[in-house]
Amino acid sequence: MATFLSRLGRLAFRRRGVMVLLWLLVFGGMGFAASTAPAPPADTFSMPGTESQEAFDLLTEKFPDASADGAGARVVVRAPEGAKITAPAQRTAVERLVAELRASSPQVVAVADPYESPAVSISKDGTTAYMVVTYKVPAMEVDDKAHDALDAATEQAREAGLTVEAGGDAVKIEQAMGGTGEQIGILVSAIVLVLTFGSVIAAGMPLLTALIGVGIGISGITALGSTLGLSGTTSTLAMMIGLAVGIDYALFIVSRFRAERAEGRTPEEAAGRAVGTAGSAVVFAGLTVVVALAGLAVVNIPMLTKMGLAAAGTVAVAVLVALTLVPALLGFAPVKVMARKGRLAYAVKPLSDRKQRRAAKHAAKLARKTKPNLGSRWAGYVLRHPVAVLLVGVVGLGTVAVPAASLELGLPGEGQMSTETTQRRAYDLLSESFGPGFNGPLMVTVQTTGTEGTAKDAKAAGDEIGKALLKTDGVASVSPATANKAGDTAILNVIPETGPTEKETEELVRELRDTAGALERSTASRILVTGQTAMFIDFSQTLDDALLPYLGLVVGLAFLLLMVVFRSVLVPLKAALGFLLSVAAALGAVVAVFQWGWLADVFGIDAPGPIMSTMPIFMIGVVFGLAMDYEVFLVSRMRESYAHGARPAEAVVDGFRHGGRVVSAAAIIMMSVFSGFIVEDNDFVKMIGFALAIAVLFDAFVVRMAIVPALFALLGKSAWWLPKWLDRILPRVDVEGEKLGQAQAPTTPRGRGQGQDRERTPVG
Repeated sequence: MATFLSRLGRLAFRRRGVMVLLWLLVFGGMGFAASTAPAPPADTFSMPGTESQEAFDLLTEKFPDASADGAGARVVVRAPEGAKITAPAQRTAVERLVAELRASSPQVVAVADPYESPAVSISKDGTTAYMVVTYKVPAMEVDDKAHDALDAATEQAREAGLTVEAGGDAVKIEQAMGGTGEQIGILVSAIVLVLTFGSVIAAGMPLLTALIGVGIGISGITALGSTLGLSGTTSTLAMMIGLAVGIDYALFIVSRFRAERAEGRTPEEAAGRAVGTAGSAVVFAGLTVVVALAGLAVVNIPMLTKMGLAAAGTVAVAVLVALTLVPALLGFAPVKVMARKGRLAYAVKPLSDRKQRRAAKHAAKLARKTKPNLGSRWAGYVLRHPVAVLLVGVVGLGTVAVPAASLELGLPGEGQMSTETTQRRAYDLLSESFGPGFNGPLMVTVQTTGTEGTAKDAKAAGDEIGKALLKTDGVASVSPATANKAGDTAILNVIPETGPTEKETEELVRELRDTAGALERSTASRILVTGQTAMFIDFSQTLDDALLPYLGLVVGLAFLLLMVVFRSVLVPLKAALGFLLSVAAALGAVVAVFQWGWLADVFGIDAPGPIMSTMPIFMIGVVFGLAMDYEVFLVSRMRESYAHGARPAEAVVDGFRHGGRVVSAAAIIMMSVFSGFIVEDNDFVKMIGFALAIAVLFDAFVVRMAIVPALFALLGKSAWWLPKWLDRILPRVDVEGEKLGQAQAPTTPRGRGQGQDRERTPVG
């Protein structure tokens, strides 16, 4: 592989104009395809195989006029202090609000007047009422005019003296003036790259190529959206992981190119070796990321499967960009990509006598410079104290991971939104006036199993079931059953005593389903429990059940890939175990902050609660990709030194000398980008940013920089042990570049050649 990739790198370097033109054509073509493609479909949420999804499908079939998949808004109104909502003045204002909502938009199907069913829609103290606005389109298709009309109607009611708030999926989510955090993260990334490379050109190259790769990937997703059913949010994960790995991969190639130039190779030879060695690491690092993302299919949730596959395609583009576009761009700036200080030593054109003396002086200074860099000094320290470093790292991460044992999964609800939002205020008003369970009603569907069901049969069965369910502990109330026109299906609403995200509500759903199983036989009906709360519970349970199989698949396949790359059993084993340790520690930190509320004031968390169900899966996918990037790049350099005759300890030091600074820079960049999300107002956006940032911190600086070299020090040569029978079976991919041979080795000492001779003679 190293030989093939080396030839590819040299070809891209020589034909740099053609290569850049090809990528620009691809970029422009994909952009044009995206701009002319039909609009992507709206987000659809389905969970095949779950009871709540089965009930939802039944409702869509049996109650077609009820807009089962339509959006809804609950408008809560409260009378001024000391007044009742039933007083004439307040009633007039509320009825005017109902009329305005009904006429607000053609998308509105119905608005329930609270005075038509006061026992349900008006609180016992008479101060608060609510009305449900039903739309005929899903939440993602509610247009801006409908949103504006809803806002205008509620604002007019406020001017009449009422307290009015609105919740539900039809209410527009106000986007805070964000972007500042992300901009700071990108700025920090640019500063880190400049400090790492000492060159603006070298710093800008990874950012530029990563943006091109992500642009192609996102444009491809948009262009294929209507054909493959990819919604607008499918690209979210692709953008995040694509930008992360795109910067990393280009960073690795550029760094290796500079190292090869510093060893005396001509620009073309340096580009070939950079792509042959670091490029091989990029290929296998990219494969591990693709495995992690494609593995989301095991969760069996179509939305996550599409997001994972789309992100995997974007990562594949990032790999191709790193292997071809990066060496082509290096061809345009083979000297300017080097550090500004000492750049004269790499000049191609003949220099004046004064510049020659300066270059010679700098070369002599470098030749006398034998002091090891920070990476090699740190590696030396770890090699001298491996047991202490290992214990501190493992015990420290293990301690941080303890709270992960109390992990509770859930989905974001209005109760976790900022108190500045109308959704959260509506949620609080309903909880205060009607009880916490009112924000998470459960819907029970009752389908008669007889061949000739009547409305009486369905309603009678539903009422009988409702009376039985009302006796269940934790049920606050049950509505009368309502049958459909065909008379074979009825629905009834169950109001829990606890809130939608509380553990007691989850237990209640399970108990109701157990009770329904016994009632099915006595009522000759099929009973299903659904509703948004039940769907969220099923979603969390589905993800929880899939977490271990997903981890097993991802870690298992990555173990096989790393075993092929490093020709070792113990190296991939410790890589996988180290990743699991860093993920556990990151989950522990997330639980402590966002579930338990530690440091909640520091991070501005309004309502600590369950961890978002999708967060662990996404965190594993993203962090696994980055962790394997760091592992492959750092350890492949050790493997390369070991394969060329270095002793195990020398190989570790050499790996850190060449790779420690780059891996550290890549990790700091990712941490700064992810940390930008922490300043957002939404608690769940904060959670994702915090989780990813701290996971990268733990994995890069504790696992890869401390635990890994400590284990190498303790294992010695046995770290590279591979049974002979397995060695014969595994394919050889030559990641370390052994087959590149000595033909490309530098043939002149470090210094500066003259004119055309310099291009033929590999010098620094």
